[in-house]
Amino acid sequence: MTWNRKVTALANLLESLEVTGPGGSELTPDTAFARWVELTEEIRAANRTIYFIGNGASASMASHFSADLAKNAHVHTQVFTDPSLVTAVGNDMGYEHVFSEPLRRRAQAGDMLVSISSSGRSPNILQATSMATELGLLQVGLSAMSADNPLRQAGTLNFYVAATTYGNAETSHAAILHHWLDAMLGEA
Repeated sequence: MTWNRKVTALANLLESLEVTGPGGSELTPDTAFARWVELTEEIRAANRTIYFIGNGASASMASHFSADLAKNAHVHTQVFTDPSLVTAVGNDMGYEHVFSEPLRRRAQAGDMLVSISSSGRSPNILQATSMATELGLLQVGLSAMSADNPLRQAGTLNFYVAATTYGNAETSHAAILHHWLDAMLGEA
């Protein structure tokens, strides 16, 4: 694939971004981003927390955007990527609990969970979204690969990119997260 084809493919994916709200209601991307910014500003004003989760490259994005949002937008954030925490929970309770168990112990109603998963099917991500629902958290999900993935149904806002490769999914998710951060900073 040439560079121009790659750029065009990514542009097409981002232009066809699908966003749904509770119950699968369709939202325009601009409406969804405006709502995400509004919710984030409310969380910041109330001194609530935004939790970020993901596996592999999505874990790196979770860490990256947790740091950027805390540093640049002054929002309290937390990410569950500490190796001791992940391995302790994974070993003692099962890997599917590495996000839900710390979330259960730390999160409070009104906080937000941002879940990043290319497949939208990772058991540990889905376990965390169930816990977030139980705790009364706002939820934002970023997924790809399959239009019927379960993460697409879990959130207050659900961002879906019809990417079929991890590279395109991850690049698209990074663009979505950067747009949210830029909008928080008035740069979008």
